[in-house]
Amino acid sequence: MDFRQRLADATPEQDTVLTIGVFDGVHLGHCHLLRRLVALAGSQYLPTVITFTNHPASILRPNFHVQYLTTPAQKIRLIQGQGVKLVVPLEFSLQLASVSAHDFAAALVEHLNIKGLVVGPDFALGRDRQGDATFLKEVGGQMGFWVEGVEPLVVDGVPIKSRRIRDAISHGAVSEVASLLGRQFSLSGTVVVGNRQGRELGFPTANLSLPEDILLPADGIYASWTIINGVRHPSATSIGVRPTFGLTQRVVEAYVIDYSGDLYGQKITVEFVRKLRDQEAFADIPALVAQVSRDVADARLALAHEGGPAIA
Repeated sequence: MDFRQRLADATPEQDTVLTIGVFDGVHLGHCHLLRRLVALAGSQYLPTVITFTNHPASILRPNFHVQYLTTPAQKIRLIQGQGVKLVVPLEFSLQLASVSAHDFAAALVEHLNIKGLVVGPDFALGRDRQGDATFLKEVGGQMGFWVEGVEPLVVDGVPIKSRRIRDAISHGAVSEVASLLGRQFSLSGTVVVGNRQGRELGFPTANLSLPEDILLPADGIYASWTIINGVRHPSATSIGVRPTFGLTQRVVEAYVIDYSGDLYGQKITVEFVRKLRDQEAFADIPALVAQVSRDVADARLALAHEGGPAIA
C-alpha cells in the first residue's frame, strides 16, 4: 500500500502533533520523547505516532539483519500506554525511501493535519535523510507546522538507545535492561509441544513459539515471571540448545513454579528478572536434575528479592 493511502486511512478527528520513528523496545528514551509529545499536544491536538513496522536499515542495507525487542503489536500497545491517542503503523519500503522530505511533510499536512512535529537529536526523514530538524523547521514554517527537538535521555552518562539495550540482552544482562526499558524485558509466545524431556525429569516446561526476528537473551537460566491469563507466576526459564541431550535447536522453555495447569496452545508472557547461570552440559541425568532443583530454589530467592508476591 502506498504510504499516502496508509496515512489517509488514519483519518484523525482533529489536528495532530506527531513524531516518527521505529520505537523498537519503547524504552525509557522513547517514553521521554513520547511524554513530551503528549504534553505539547495537550487537549487541543491529537498526540500521534507514525512507527515503522520494520527497520529502515533492513531495506536500505539488504545484508543488515535486525532482531527486534518488541513485536509490532506489543510496540503499539506500549506506545499507547504513554498516552498517545493515534498510532499509524507504516511499512518502510524502497518506494518510501525515495520520497523527498518535502513531499513527506506535505503528505503529513494533507492526511494527518499536522500542526507540530517532535523529533529526537538524530532525526531525519525523506530521501537521503535530507529532512533534518533545520530543514523541517523551514518547511514547517511554510506549511503551517512547528518543530521541536527533544534531547536524549541519559543514564550513567550514556544515551538510552535500542542498540545499547540489544547489546545488554545479548549478554544476558536482563537486570540492566530493566533499568533502560523501565520494565522487565519480556517474550510473548504460544506454548507448543516440545520433546517432553522436562516432564520426564519432573520439571514440565512451557516451550514458547516465537517470531524468528525477536531477540533472545544469552543462553542460560533466568529467574522470571510467567504471565498466564493475566496472572504472574514465579518461574525459572531456560534459553539454549540443551547440550546434555546433544540437541542443537535453540529453545525458550519456562518451568512455572508450583503450577499444574495445561498450557498447550495458550499465549503466555515471560518477564526476565535475573540471569542465574550460564548454560551447562551435565555428565548424567541425576546431575542435571539436581542442578535444576537448585535453579528453582535460586529463582524463588531472586524473585522474592524483587518485591514480587510472596513465594512459599
